[in-house]
Amino acid sequence: MPDPTRVLLWTDTPAPYVDAIAAAGLAGRVAVEVVGRTATPSDAQLTAAEAMLAWGVRPGVLPRMEKLRWVQALTAGVEGWLALPDLPAGLTLTCARGTHREAMPENILGALFHLTKPFCAIAEDQKRSHWQRRVATPLNGQTLTILGLGAIGREVARLATAIGMRVTGTSRSAAPLPGLAEVVPPERTDEVLAQADFVLALLPATPATENFIDAQRLAAMKPSAWLLNFGRGALVVDADLIAAVKERRIAGAVLDVFRQEPLPPTHPFWTTAGILVLPHIGGMHPRRDAIVARLFVENLGRFLEGRPMQEVVDRAAGY
Repeated sequence: MPDPTRVLLWTDTPAPYVDAIAAAGLAGRVAVEVVGRTATPSDAQLTAAEAMLAWGVRPGVLPRMEKLRWVQALTAGVEGWLALPDLPAGLTLTCARGTHREAMPENILGALFHLTKPFCAIAEDQKRSHWQRRVATPLNGQTLTILGLGAIGREVARLATAIGMRVTGTSRSAAPLPGLAEVVPPERTDEVLAQADFVLALLPATPATENFIDAQRLAAMKPSAWLLNFGRGALVVDADLIAAVKERRIAGAVLDVFRQEPLPPTHPFWTTAGILVLPHIGGMHPRRDAIVARLFVENLGRFLEGRPMQEVVDRAAGY
């Protein structure tokens, strides 16, 4: 009988992954080691690991893992992994792309409702026992433009269409998608920006998308339009966005991702009227580990059998 494959779970919440391994009938084929997210694996653990689940690693770690052949990242974005100067060329890297499909679209929809429904103002009125008639703005009939029509973007489009919104977007393939009024390639982004009442950025962090939302693209938006960034902080030129909001060249922004997290207390996003700072709530929810565990064990089974894995990162594309 062959020796079990050594698997390192480098996370503070290993239970869903251990349970998923057992439920998939793979427990007898692997030897699992668990290390807390902020702890350092022993030399023996690093040397023996053939597969690893982790949030990320510091430079210098992967070269010590001589037997490592596959890493399952716990995040959809992998810019931190790809930035490692010593990421082995032959290492298979898979990401958690698609595992935010349950929570993030609802949180994005929540942001749209926040911008158009006066519930927060009404709650403040109640604190003062003050009756103030307020009028909600309908989302029905308004245009949502989604930059990045991956799994999350397509689900947001489905939900937005269901409440009567007109949805457009950008995709590298530019292929028509069900329910979308228009899909264009990235080089035609300005065309759909000009139509939008709300612009949702869901692009991955790559060299091609860094600083994508700059002064020029903000100028393509309507003065009444809102920007929602649930993709990556590096998509937006911070200073350009602040200037556009302050000068009322766009209505405002809802930001869930930032270049530095936590967002420093001195950053002007905190105090710019019209910009709402969210503490990266996008894809997190109480059962997220269980959802990622489903992908992990599917890939683990494929890894053990030598079959192609799901959500393999394209290093050239950056995601």
